[in-house]
Amino acid sequence: MDSVELMVFDMDGTLVRSGEDLIAAVSHTLKTLGLPALASETIRGFIGDGVEILVSRALGPHSGECLEQAMEVFSAHYTEHLLDHTTLYPDVLTVLDHFTDKRKVILTNKTQRYAVKIAEGLGIASRFLEIVGGGYAPYAKPDPRLLHLVMEKWGAAPARTVMIGDGVNDILLARRAGALSCAFLGGLTQRDILLSLAPDRTCEALTELKNLFV
Repeated sequence: MDSVELMVFDMDGTLVRSGEDLIAAVSHTLKTLGLPALASETIRGFIGDGVEILVSRALGPHSGECLEQAMEVFSAHYTEHLLDHTTLYPDVLTVLDHFTDKRKVILTNKTQRYAVKIAEGLGIASRFLEIVGGGYAPYAKPDPRLLHLVMEKWGAAPARTVMIGDGVNDILLARRAGALSCAFLGGLTQRDILLSLAPDRTCEALTELKNLFV
């Protein structure tokens, strides 16, 4: 088991299942702008780098001409519907309770206000020291300066910090910042892609964290 003093969690695909509401907001945006619809799985594959990149990817060749308008439509819809179907992954509360005495932070590329609203709505915000979302700092995952900022703020050494997430950006962020990486294989990213990055630790379910870190 690895001894850690700071546990940093990704949000989408790790702590919360938010794909359905994100897909619905993107689909609504495309329909409102009169653009061709996309399959749900196609949109799901665009998730992970923040909502602006998500929307830009969905717009495809139309991104340059209507991204600003699309973001307005997306934001209005998602703000009102981000908790329609979004739920916690199994074992989240159990795991957070197990690590009550550990310093914990949410670190996500999801826009700050969305991340806070979801964490508060699902009753987990108070279990973290802070929620670091898109716009919080001038950096985004996998820029190591973002994790360095968090580690410095909470006085944690890189070697005793673990980044837990289901995305490529989470593994790369940890590696570049000198922290431990733990890939959650039950999230949005295909497991073989995550395993190819050789993360320090892996878990099929979040409850396995209790046997990996102390």
